[in-house]
Amino acid sequence: MKKIYFSASLLCAALGVSHAQVTEVYFKYDEAGSQRYRGPDDFAKTATQSKTSPSTTTQVLNEKDFWKQVRLYPVPVGDILTIDWTEQTDTLIESVSLYQHSTVHWKFQQKNMPGLNRQLKINMTGYDWGVYILRFTLKDGRIFSKNITKR
Repeated sequence: MKKIYFSASLLCAALGVSHAQVTEVYFKYDEAGSQRYRGPDDFAKTATQSKTSPSTTTQVLNEKDFWKQVRLYPVPVGDILTIDWTEQTDTLIESVSLYQHSTVHWKFQQKNMPGLNRQLKINMTGYDWGVYILRFTLKDGRIFSKNITKR
């Protein structure tokens, strides 16, 4: 009787595992190591859909491609940090912010508006020397950030 019960349990367990659905979970982190996203790779799915369907107007860039379309100069910054970006990137940007790394104190925030002409100049003359974090908040909720050094 024990053999039959054990065999039936083993068979049920094997069948249950064989019908289990495997779901991949992706994790995305910002530069500070904080988790920003956990779940299915929706961004990749959206990118695939936009490539196959020309009528889709939603653009999805990964972080590496985003930074290829943004220029920051001069780095390290002396007095004025100039930031400019392409027209394609302009449609994605919600706001640009700058804060001091050591104190997490906001120094600059600007909503993206047509009047900016895809360029910002931040006067950092009175700012302390050190590391600052430049943060782009996108309209889809993603946040891309980069360290900037002020000397």
